[in-house]
Amino acid sequence: LAITGTPMENSLYDLWAILDLVAPGLLGTAIGFRKRFTLPIATGEAPQRMEQLRRRIRPFLLRRTKELVAKELPEKHEEVLTVTLSPEHRAVYDSVLQRERKKVLGLIDTDLDRSRFIVFRSLTLLRMMALDPSLVDAEEYADVPSSKLEALFDRLEEVIGDGHRVLLFSQFTTYLDRVAGELSARGIDFAHLDGSTRDRDAAVSGFRDGDAPVFLISLKAGGFGLTLTEADYVFLLDPWWNPAAENQAVDRAHRIGQDRQVMVYRMIAEDTIEEKVLALQRRKAELFDSLTDGGEAFRSAVTAEDLRELLG
Repeated sequence: LAITGTPMENSLYDLWAILDLVAPGLLGTAIGFRKRFTLPIATGEAPQRMEQLRRRIRPFLLRRTKELVAKELPEKHEEVLTVTLSPEHRAVYDSVLQRERKKVLGLIDTDLDRSRFIVFRSLTLLRMMALDPSLVDAEEYADVPSSKLEALFDRLEEVIGDGHRVLLFSQFTTYLDRVAGELSARGIDFAHLDGSTRDRDAAVSGFRDGDAPVFLISLKAGGFGLTLTEADYVFLLDPWWNPAAENQAVDRAHRIGQDRQVMVYRMIAEDTIEEKVLALQRRKAELFDSLTDGGEAFRSAVTAEDLRELLG
């Protein structure tokens, strides 16, 4: 018996791995599954394969959403906060985008598989530039303000002023450090948890038992396994490729024990790679929904076409 809240995080292979443990041979070998299901579904060349896969796994898969098993939970509302880059921020972002686009598109047309590390580095660089240019080069971009940091505090101070407690998630610990510095400068108390935190339990209990209105959390270090229902606001400061990881982070607050409505803000820098990542997230989520609920399938991995779209 396998129990998980995220049966498919990145691709259909995740589902194969789980079912191969509980029902060995049901879906064949990993290589055979890739040829028979993953690739045809990803490319859209054989839409009937999705229905074949759905029929095969249906007797072995029981899906229960939170809405079904935890009906007593208060509502959760999600909103995308679109952040317009300042002229200074826009100029440096566009400059780096043009440089990295030329590099990556050249690699796509040669040997993408061997160049994935370089491609991922370029995409990460653009994500950092959209978030805060000083994360890339603190000296070169020292005079370029982070548009997102300004937008965050415009909303955050209002939320805190109304007596709410907040979870702030980011993949970039350096950005959490920037936010921490700004919180300190404004005299706002906070707790902080990332991969370098030595006493994780102390950080968590410090927030739960204390009065700090803000908890800064690295998505990878604290996006799962925690109960933080003392907070009723969640800010996702930058989008991650994996929608399941973000949903897990939100569920630190929206879970059994929560007695207030939970508000989730996804902060997205306008006309940047962040908008493209958000679109890719939605496609991944729809892939799993199509498998379990009969929707339309989408690609399950980042393909060359995805990269062209991300850099478009």
